[in-house]
Amino acid sequence: MSKRLDGKVIIVTGAGSGIGRDSAELFAREGAKLVLADVNADNGETVAAGIKKAGGEAVFVRVNVSAEADVENMVKQAVSTYGRLDGAFNNAGIGQLSNLIGDSSIDLWNQIIAVNLTGTYLCVKYEVNALLKAGGGAIVNMSSMAGVKGVPEMVAYSASKHGVMGVTRTAAAEYARAKIRVNAICPGVVNTEANKATGIDWNSVVPSPMGRVAEPSEIAELALWLLSDNSTYTTGQGFPIDGGAAATTYILPPL
Repeated sequence: MSKRLDGKVIIVTGAGSGIGRDSAELFAREGAKLVLADVNADNGETVAAGIKKAGGEAVFVRVNVSAEADVENMVKQAVSTYGRLDGAFNNAGIGQLSNLIGDSSIDLWNQIIAVNLTGTYLCVKYEVNALLKAGGGAIVNMSSMAGVKGVPEMVAYSASKHGVMGVTRTAAAEYARAKIRVNAICPGVVNTEANKATGIDWNSVVPSPMGRVAEPSEIAELALWLLSDNSTYTTGQGFPIDGGAAATTYILPPL
């Protein structure tokens, strides 16, 4: 059975933990040559070393996605290392502590917009130019169900993820004829280290018909499909992956 990303050169941002780590490891098993990016060098290097120990190909680059020079260097590193770029999973992002709009700070707003929205814009900007030279490819951006509907007490995060959808749809429309596909993933709550560290029972706060939050590996599988040649007629879309939470107004007890 052929590997779904066999020989493809893929960038993964936020690769040092959570969804990014699980995605990088899955992409490597599916034959990708990886450029792993993260602001945390220790985490990123650890993931890269694990992939190489398992027989995969990966290099790590420390990247702050809100810094244009870092993002430009990341894409240059992919091309200089492997000769081209075939795709990217722009997963890097930060969350927000709960506060009402009236109690929120402009500094927090600026920080979240810089990483989640400006960071995604910068990644797409440099990635599409590399993909044009390669004759096409695929980009997957990390949005959220908070990019589909408003989330109380998370104004900056929700606004940033709505913005990611705007970047995604615009880039998809601009580059479709160049065989570049751009899509976004919109998860509900995911069982990442960051969410577990809050100590919150997230399924009681954001319940789903499935009765649980998502695992990072489940998000990674959707990203894999969108980066693979199995999704060649799919672009400009935001894919909810929330256990059915957005499909209903209330949750029934278990059958």
